[in-house]
Amino acid sequence: MMTVTKLASICGLSRTTVLYYESEGLLKPAVRTDSNYRVYGEREVATLRQIRVYRGVGMSVREIRTILSRPQNDVALALKRRLADVDKEIEVLRGHQQAILKLLQIKSIRKKTRDMTKDKWVAVMKAAGFTDNDMHRWHREFEKSAPKDHEEFLNFLHIPEKEITSIREWSRKG
Repeated sequence: MMTVTKLASICGLSRTTVLYYESEGLLKPAVRTDSNYRVYGEREVATLRQIRVYRGVGMSVREIRTILSRPQNDVALALKRRLADVDKEIEVLRGHQQAILKLLQIKSIRKKTRDMTKDKWVAVMKAAGFTDNDMHRWHREFEKSAPKDHEEFLNFLHIPEKEITSIREWSRKG
């Protein structure tokens, strides 16, 4: 038989955590002494270790209470539910990860090309042999195949919004 402090120590938890689990109905002392001290045995050690395993996989106190109060075959069902929840959480986190990477990439591109302007871009295109008609055809194809990317590119060149609207309108008319 052991005290709450000894039980907590054996299971690698704080005394407060053990008392919390008791208050939540997950754990009960084997007996209470005449002076109302809690006393625990090996059965409570096993229960507390089981609670730790379930908490370790992210199960809520409510879910653990349900598992502990039901037959063993319900454990597999609860674990399968938790696994499905984890899969959903991972999916959400992957979406967050992709959004963050995209934001970082956009910021990185903007930092590297902060000085790029419409005039510089037109000069590069002309130096590469593009005529005004070639550039107009280029805009039409860009708008037709990837309108959002076209708009983002025009913003990248620091073109005023009114001019972007105009370029995109004549690009669509083709």
